[in-house]
Amino acid sequence: MKTKLLSKWLFFSLLLASNLSFSQQNFSLKEAVEYAVKNHINIKNAQLDILNAEARVNEIKGIGLPQVNGNFGYTNNLIIQKVFIPAKTFDPKAAEGDVIAAEFGVRNAGQAGIGLSQILFDGSYLLGLKAADVYKELSKKALIQTKQQSAENVTKAYYSILVNEERLKLLILNMGRLDSLLRDTKALNVQGFVEKIDVQRLDVQRNNLKIETQNVERLQDLSYYLLKFQMGKKVNDIVVLTDKLADINVDELLPENELDLKYGNRIEYSILQTQDRLAELDLKNQKVASLPRVVLTGNYNYSSGRPQFFDLFTKPWFNAGSLGLSVQVPIFDGFQRKNKVIQSQNNLRKVKNSFELLENSIDLQIKQGQITLKNAYETLQEQKANMELAQEIVRVSKIKYKQGVGSNLEVVNAEISYKEAQTNYFTTFYNALIAKVDLDKALGKLFVE
Repeated sequence: MKTKLLSKWLFFSLLLASNLSFSQQNFSLKEAVEYAVKNHINIKNAQLDILNAEARVNEIKGIGLPQVNGNFGYTNNLIIQKVFIPAKTFDPKAAEGDVIAAEFGVRNAGQAGIGLSQILFDGSYLLGLKAADVYKELSKKALIQTKQQSAENVTKAYYSILVNEERLKLLILNMGRLDSLLRDTKALNVQGFVEKIDVQRLDVQRNNLKIETQNVERLQDLSYYLLKFQMGKKVNDIVVLTDKLADINVDELLPENELDLKYGNRIEYSILQTQDRLAELDLKNQKVASLPRVVLTGNYNYSSGRPQFFDLFTKPWFNAGSLGLSVQVPIFDGFQRKNKVIQSQNNLRKVKNSFELLENSIDLQIKQGQITLKNAYETLQEQKANMELAQEIVRVSKIKYKQGVGSNLEVVNAEISYKEAQTNYFTTFYNALIAKVDLDKALGKLFVE
């Protein structure tokens, strides 16, 4: 019986393990970014915007194609209109001035036909075709911008997890060292070599360290949720990061003194260039509105009218056709077109002015990024040295304490200083990584399509 239960337990354990391994996915930073730019909802919506833009282009092109419409109509004249005519028209013997009321029409009338219209010339339509293509280009650039934003968010969330992972390792290691020291101190207290207050100090420090470890663990869980959200995955999916903080070469974080600045590398600048073209086309469109519009029209119809309804289906119908040319020439519109031109000119000037503002903004972002990253890099080196020094102080203070030439308070203070140095180091490390991401974004190097 026990053997059967053990076999079932092993079977279900293996099944559960296989399901977990199947649902688990491993991601490097590069793979996480690639996954996000393919699967995030914002990316998918931006791709749908491109499809809409393509459909909009085809819609505008369709305006220039022949427009064909069919029609069918039936009318039942319940009360036929009467026409008053002189009586002498039908009866020469009628008195002068007499009139008769004659029905003019039939009770049942039917009409069916087909109509066609074709634009021969329309300046606004021709410019609309160009604007539609530019609008499609703008939607493609908006997709790139969305991908860059997604790459930035994923990168920052990924780095946050890597830093917290190392912090957790050190906190757990510190907890183990502190537990060992606490056991030794309790033993010394029992033997009468140390006071109870020494044990209490270590208990307080251990409790603080335990709380901090729990907080970082919860923060790590939140960081994983955030990363999965930024990647476009379900928050309950299992994600394992393959990159490690130790794989990052800290020296590569140091920015170069001279950077190759090209405004065109920034997608915001490229989008503004496209908006500039749209503004120019809008201005041209307002100006060409004064040109004539030429439209070719054609109609071909059949009609019939009978006193009896069913005669419409048994008696012959009569055809008619027409071909026409319509030329619409704007003469006076109450100065509407003039004011539309003024508005378009002002909008174009605003876009031109935005170039200078964006260039200055990019320059500022790059300078800020350089300075922030350089400060973070130098601070990181100092914090690393401080952490190593604090670790050495802990080691020496413990030796002194065991040899009876140091105090328990000295050990506690050294442990606290060491933990603070660790926290400062990893905080600075994260700040340096984020500063690197921000600088790459300012240079337009964060994500390349």
